[in-house]
Amino acid sequence: MISANELTTFFGWCTVINIGIYLFSAFFIIVFKRFTINLHSKIVGVEASDLPNMYFAFLGNYKIAILLLNLSPYIALKVMGS
Repeated sequence: MISANELTTFFGWCTVINIGIYLFSAFFIIVFKRFTINLHSKIVGVEASDLPNMYFAFLGNYKIAILLLNLSPYIALKVMGS
């Protein structure tokens, strides 16, 4: 059976990895905005004017998912361990 310490380590690394993916996505969308919009509008077939709102919604939802599914369990396990 998995221990609380191993589970805490797992959620800690999940949080770090997901925050890294989030920061990479946000950086790429901000710095290479025109390239990203052109690429996604051609691949997916969505209007270029709709994509900034979709990016904003994606980043917001991803941030909430990180907080709820990774960071909250990590903090709860840390509190339980002390």
